[in-house]
Amino acid sequence: MTEQAEQSDAPPIDDNDVVALLMRQHGEIRNLFDQVETTTGEERKDAFRRLVRMLAVHETAEEEVVHPFARKAFGDAGQVVADRLEEERLAKEKLSALEDMGTEDAAFLPALLELRTDVMEHARSEERYEFAHLRRSTDPERLVTMAKAVRAAEAMAPTHPHPGVESGAKNMALGPVAAVMDRTRDAVRKAMGKDGGKA
Repeated sequence: MTEQAEQSDAPPIDDNDVVALLMRQHGEIRNLFDQVETTTGEERKDAFRRLVRMLAVHETAEEEVVHPFARKAFGDAGQVVADRLEEERLAKEKLSALEDMGTEDAAFLPALLELRTDVMEHARSEERYEFAHLRRSTDPERLVTMAKAVRAAEAMAPTHPHPGVESGAKNMALGPVAAVMDRTRDAVRKAMGKDGGKA
């Protein structure tokens, strides 16, 4: 059965709910940080581009799918969600600064390691406080629907984001990270049926 799963193009069965999917993405993010840290030159640039895209897609999908649901569904989750959103905002700022810096800058690796620490602490907090609560108290069908929205966002996000295409001045100010987030946000909203019926 393992060989069949490896040969299939379908996502592993574990990805059928949003908690498993996001936890898998946390693992992918750890691996991408490893790749950026252990490579140089063009390999590092490529690994960093993939990390930027993955973080932007992942965090935006959480902001659009998981956090709003948690805030509504769990009466005591307000501060937990607020804390995660603040962590995500700070991580995006650091990620944007790293992008501006470039992978060849002498300050890049120390700044990347600081971002990694923050992102991994954030992931642990999500898994402990938000995801555990989701798993315990959310209908399995809802978890599947949320996973579909996250996968749609993942599939729609560009591999080479284009700043300024999605949200004008703000996107221009924030650069490629914001472009990926805007595109992901649009994909999530469409998958969740929040696009106002537009085709």
